[in-house]
Amino acid sequence: MKFAFTASQKPGAKTLMDEFVAKYGNHDAGDADIIVPIGGDGFMLETLRRNMSLIRRGLPVFGVNRGTIGFLMNQMEVNDLPARIKQAKEATVSPLRMDAVAKGGAISELAFNEVSLFRQTQQAAHIRIIVDGKERLGHLMADGVLVATPAGSTAYNLSAHGPVIPLGADVLALTPISAFRPRRWRGALLPNTAKVSLEVLDPERRPVSASADNLELRDVHTVNIEQDHATQLTLLFDSDHGLDERILREQFST
Repeated sequence: MKFAFTASQKPGAKTLMDEFVAKYGNHDAGDADIIVPIGGDGFMLETLRRNMSLIRRGLPVFGVNRGTIGFLMNQMEVNDLPARIKQAKEATVSPLRMDAVAKGGAISELAFNEVSLFRQTQQAAHIRIIVDGKERLGHLMADGVLVATPAGSTAYNLSAHGPVIPLGADVLALTPISAFRPRRWRGALLPNTAKVSLEVLDPERRPVSASADNLELRDVHTVNIEQDHATQLTLLFDSDHGLDERILREQFST
């Protein structure tokens, strides 16, 4: 089994990578059987983006945690890595595609956890929400709003009091961030075929940024979001600690 190890700048990540490389060797991602990022969830997302063409063709990823939460990662055990990978559970995830138009131009990005809009100043954001071409909320006044995948529903979405979504559910979470008006709106669950358009009202006076995971675009005017079903990525997890089990466990955490 050929491994492509890569490490973040987190304390101890480089040292742990050296231990893995000394035991198993190291290869370029293009020649490897599996990519092993060592770090936190942010580094996992960075690794997925950097190796997107290879991962789209079926190269799996087995993350090793040296971060804070490590929700997308596995335990940092150096021994028996080939056996762990052979026994690992697969989780197939499809990212969101964000097509945004901003003051400085247009941009397209992928997001594996969520696409979020957030106010840039002390002024609350005013946002119009359209789903599949039909206006669903003409005027949301809030700190922002986000669309999350099931895999990302336990991240920023959960912090914003959005629902935790089982991995196999074919839905997306549409969740407001500190909604002021309508005060009682808690968001919605949408089919994963939905096309969501978020229009910023009064973008000059009330500027809004958009983020695809940790990639930010400032001064957006419109953001279109849909799941990219053509892109399917394979993440591997220890057999006793699969991603579906982690998501389920979050629903019972206190």
